[in-house]
Amino acid sequence: MDYRHLGRTGLKVSPLCLGTMNFGPETSEQDSHAIMDAALERGVNFFDTANVYGRQPGEGVTEQIVGRWLEHNPGNRDKIVLATKVYGKMGDGPNDQKLSAYHIRKACEDSLRRLKTDHIDLYQMHHIDRAAPWEEVWQAMEQLVREGKVLYVGSSNFAGWNIAQANTLAAGRHFMGLVSEQSLYNLSARMIELEVIPACQALGLGLIPWSPLGGGLLGGALQKAEGGRRAGENMQQQIEKHRPQLERYEALCRELGESPADVALAWLLHQPAVTAPIIGPRTAGQLDGALKALDIRLTAETLKTLDDIWPGPGGQAPEAYAW
Repeated sequence: MDYRHLGRTGLKVSPLCLGTMNFGPETSEQDSHAIMDAALERGVNFFDTANVYGRQPGEGVTEQIVGRWLEHNPGNRDKIVLATKVYGKMGDGPNDQKLSAYHIRKACEDSLRRLKTDHIDLYQMHHIDRAAPWEEVWQAMEQLVREGKVLYVGSSNFAGWNIAQANTLAAGRHFMGLVSEQSLYNLSARMIELEVIPACQALGLGLIPWSPLGGGLLGGALQKAEGGRRAGENMQQQIEKHRPQLERYEALCRELGESPADVALAWLLHQPAVTAPIIGPRTAGQLDGALKALDIRLTAETLKTLDDIWPGPGGQAPEAYAW
């Protein structure tokens, strides 16, 4: 496994991150534990979850599943980089969500309890909270770091401006600030190339793309559009919207002798700003399939063809839209 530094930190993580959002709603606890066992055995040491995962508001079902896996395998805690998130609604009270110092403290304590651990390696803000001043947010995060409950702080779904503002103010407090950003990024969704990626590269944040297959659109949508998520109305609309691109894309994948899902993951792994795309296997078989992408080398010609099929916004701002 070719481990990579997470942004400007000395921390090394696997080039694929195990996403756990399916644990509970789509995958049984027994199968979830088996997937985590298999991921760790294959060298994946980066596990990502969130307090809101599990589709039971306020329960933290997915964190609980991960926590019981750690409890049953206590030696595994020091073998993984464990990431979770704060922001989402975890109760009916006015302070049971977002990024007040009040909620950050309580949410962290609750996640630690569910995860059955004494520290979170990467604590990510799941969304920007425009009502919470950065002085308050950083004060809360600094306290958690001092107490040893959090090692690193990351963001998710932030704009380039949010990242720049956050880290400028963190530097003024002599605090490390954000070390990673988790964003929607795949061949069919490249908007972050305008400003988020330049901000990450300039400020030393590792980029962790979520939805690397575009919700299944890039996973061979034309081949099996009649089952699973691809049979849903929204996915059918996406397929029809992108049908000419999908036909060219899947034809290219056939020429390469690789599955569309593996090519989509490999493309992300070839992007210099990317640290580790998040894979969300529902089965151990899907985990094995995703790992194949690590061995795919795309030529410059193939990368250019993929850019032609799935054009980005034209590069970073402002050159993408101005002289």
